Amino acid sequence: MAEPSRTPDDGAVGPTEHAARARRSTVMSKVWVGFVCLLVLLFAGFALNASVALVRAPQPLAKAIGVGVILVVLVTVAVLAREVWFGRQTERLADQLEAEGGLPEDDLPRSPGGRIDREAADAQFELYRVEAEAAPRDWRARYRLALAYDASGDRRRAREAAREAVRLHRAG
Repeated sequence: MAEPSRTPDDGAVGPTEHAARARRSTVMSKVWVGFVCLLVLLFAGFALNASVALVRAPQPLAKAIGVGVILVVLVTVAVLAREVWFGRQTERLADQLEAEGGLPEDDLPRSPGGRIDREAADAQFELYRVEAEAAPRDWRARYRLALAYDASGDRRRAREAAREAVRLHRAG
């Protein structure tokens, strides 16, 4: 159900303005992710350069510290790559669901600052929880559940449901 357009004096926005803000927010999020990835990779390069010098040093403690730094850098880059991959996979699911007309409309009431009304999100959450329980092997239902968890403020469960949706999509 679409939110009716409101006049500018009551502080609310209509669905068209909300969609435009969401698109700008998505672009800005991608820019920030790219910026953070570049910073992490730049830091990793400097850290690897320093660690190679430590590994070449004659002292065993310096060598151990150098190896430790290399391991930390490798783990950091692997975690970063995994998170970027996860974001790309969930974006693909959202694109496919939107193309199929199955992406839920973002019509939850919001505060003037843009925060979703928690009570409305919790009430809507029940619909998606029941849908996901009725179709446990449907990635679409699981993805909608992830969006509902996110709207309700439960980021941990939202990520779990999104990971399950990705897994089901790959398996299906």
